[in-house]
Amino acid sequence: MKDVQSLTDVRGIPIQKVGVNDVHLPFLIKTKKGSFQSVLARIRLTVDLPQEYKGTHMSRFIEVLSDWSQKPVSNREMDAMLRDIMGRLGAQRAHIEIRFKYFIEKKAPVSGLASLLDYDCIFEGQLTAGGQLDFVLGVEVPFTSLCPCSREISDYGAHNQRGAMKVRIKYMPGRFIWIEDLVELMERQGSSPVYPLLKREDEKYVTEKAYENPKFIEDVLRDLVLALRKLEGAIWFEVECESFESIHNHSAYAFHAEGDGVAE
Repeated sequence: MKDVQSLTDVRGIPIQKVGVNDVHLPFLIKTKKGSFQSVLARIRLTVDLPQEYKGTHMSRFIEVLSDWSQKPVSNREMDAMLRDIMGRLGAQRAHIEIRFKYFIEKKAPVSGLASLLDYDCIFEGQLTAGGQLDFVLGVEVPFTSLCPCSREISDYGAHNQRGAMKVRIKYMPGRFIWIEDLVELMERQGSSPVYPLLKREDEKYVTEKAYENPKFIEDVLRDLVLALRKLEGAIWFEVECESFESIHNHSAYAFHAEGDGVAE
């Protein structure tokens, strides 16, 4: 049958990214313990398209993703996946985003009861022919913050709220940080971590812990930046923190990025 996609286009416009978006497939994510976790992934996979080609072959993107969906995926596998799609389509560049919820067991601080907490994560990979994989790990972690100003001026109590901190981080080739380790580092920077299951003794503990560790959103962000600076091999990161205020009809927000390629 006639291959319309391979016909010549005369408009002279190359396309930097073309492919499939919002593909939902089960994927296996490698865990720190050496096993894997089955997740439902939302995926974008694209390649570049030279100006002389009318279109790409969309079915080949799904073929590649289907082939890899039952293999444990980390940065090495993403490198192979991108080389696979570049080879099938004769492309010079390829890019992938894999978004998923990752579950980590958390124990309540006093009772020790275990339960699972979900974290929004993303693997981003970009590859150019003849180059190395440009890999970014992204994680979003919930936290509790307690307002230092409220605590200082109030006769009793202080307002606190849940927040979300997001980190995207890039490492030198050959280096890697596990999701579990990044989550643990991030959770230490709020007034108190968030837990999915708490008994009364646990609730007392986290309430008092937050009260003893008040932080503005600026404090949370700065402490997180200092912690990320200590990670060996990190060449770039960005941090985004948002506090869903309990006494305002708006959120408090802070952002910071530093490292290779970040504009001052």
